[in-house]
Amino acid sequence: MLNLMRFRERSLDGNGSGWDAYLRYSALTIKLIKAQGGTIIWTGDAETVALGEPDRHRWDYVALVRYPSRAAFLAMMHSPEYAAANVERENGCSDHAIVATRQTYSNLSEARTKE
Repeated sequence: MLNLMRFRERSLDGNGSGWDAYLRYSALTIKLIKAQGGTIIWTGDAETVALGEPDRHRWDYVALVRYPSRAAFLAMMHSPEYAAANVERENGCSDHAIVATRQTYSNLSEARTKE
């Protein structure tokens, strides 16, 4: 699953920034992801739009999460624990798109980090 997030300046509940709320959401959901056999493959800051309309396609953060199956993803999403954690995601994100993907190629082992 490819996650594209845009954060609110302030969390809807007034408890810090949108990023702060998203970090609270992440701390709660990482356990749920792992319980379903999933793993976070990659995360990073979205710095700029290289192709497309900057205002329309502006994202703050990107995450790539692998689940063993779509059923595992759906089981997590429909759990009461996820519903409780999702409040923080809604507090923090002004927009969040999740794109279901199927790997056709990967060279992530060759990825380099910023120097």
